Amino acid sequence: MNRKRPSALAACSRKRRHAATDGASTLQSDESSWASLHDDLVRLIGWRVLASDLLDYVRFRAVCPHWRSSTVCPRGRGVLDPRFHPRRWMMLPEGHGLHPGHDKLRKYVRFFSLSTGALVRARLPLFSSHCILDSVDGLLLLQRDQDTAVRLLHPFTGDIVELPPLATLRTGLSPIQHQILNWSFHRTVSATSFRVGADGVVTVMIALFNLARVACASTIDQQWKLSTWSISHLWRPMSFRGKIYMMRCPTFYSELQIFEIDLPQDEEDMAGSGGLCFLPEPKLIATCPAGKLQVPYHLAECDSEILVIGRNGRHSSHVLVYRLADIILDRIVPVTSIGGNALFVEERVLSVSSRVHPTIVGDSVVLLHPKEYYLGQYHLGSITWMPTADGCVIDNGGVPSPCSLIYHIFTCCHRATWNKGALLYQGELQPDWKVKKKWRQGA
Repeated sequence: MNRKRPSALAACSRKRRHAATDGASTLQSDESSWASLHDDLVRLIGWRVLASDLLDYVRFRAVCPHWRSSTVCPRGRGVLDPRFHPRRWMMLPEGHGLHPGHDKLRKYVRFFSLSTGALVRARLPLFSSHCILDSVDGLLLLQRDQDTAVRLLHPFTGDIVELPPLATLRTGLSPIQHQILNWSFHRTVSATSFRVGADGVVTVMIALFNLARVACASTIDQQWKLSTWSISHLWRPMSFRGKIYMMRCPTFYSELQIFEIDLPQDEEDMAGSGGLCFLPEPKLIATCPAGKLQVPYHLAECDSEILVIGRNGRHSSHVLVYRLADIILDRIVPVTSIGGNALFVEERVLSVSSRVHPTIVGDSVVLLHPKEYYLGQYHLGSITWMPTADGCVIDNGGVPSPCSLIYHIFTCCHRATWNKGALLYQGELQPDWKVKKKWRQGA
């Protein structure tokens, strides 16, 4: 028996080795089959993945050296090629007194996906010398502290486009405006759009809400130029596919007009003098009859279309949502479904998938209840209100800590809070606080 045991063990050992060898060869065969995909096929799959999400594309390229070499690298093309824009990603306001890039965060800034709720972080040391003005297609519009130069940054690739100093806007102001307007008026960017020309020149247009003007500049310009016409002081504009959309309503009982502002097509459109720019005037594209929609009005982008949000009465708590395409066709019928998304409504509107958080209800509008003043969600199908997150009332007491991701998302809708990130949104009365030892607009 003792003599047979070594042979039995040897046989067992041989079986294990053969099994391990067969398994390894199968694994190598599987890996080699994936790694041997034709370059064109890998590239085609990569473009399909990129259409879903930029970071999925980055992970796809990291699978193996062959897939990486067969696909286009986003770095160096992050701003100039719209396919690489991180459209559904938003900078996360940290709260706890920590502005973006704070030393306690080791210069990291976190971003979250409006589609999945996924969180990633990027190390952005330049935040120590820049403040944030706005976000467009996931890109960040920054201002450099030392000279007010404006820069368009791709947070994941590090690509930067340089634009003229924001201080050059003052050349388009009158002497009286110079005296009465402080610097914060120049930083109230409520919408940004841009276009990349065939020659690689980037033209950027920003809507300055407090100035009630639009400004434009390109990467080959020396200064920003203001429009000769004004935008509404009441309703904030919105950018969509390289254009800016704005609303006008002279009185509470007037029809609502929606205008489209296009970027200048060539340098002649940018011509002007004294810091002014003869941009094409806003184009009226839709009119909503009086009585169909009441204040407050908001524009939103949702599933590649523009939505118009309002109430069914000045003092009503019922929310109405219309498709701009329907208003243009004179089909004034409110929608009850918005693709399972939720619209977070404040100064700006974010379309957020209900997959982001378990308490977000699809086909709803998340905003402050107009009468009871809590953060709630209005379901469009059942026309009912319900508390969102933990149901906490947002008042002078502030938001409890720890708190739901929903409060962080809602803070993103209020630019003056979002771009500092140090505190979460706390209602109408926002406390002032220092950022980088200064009382300032922006982190």
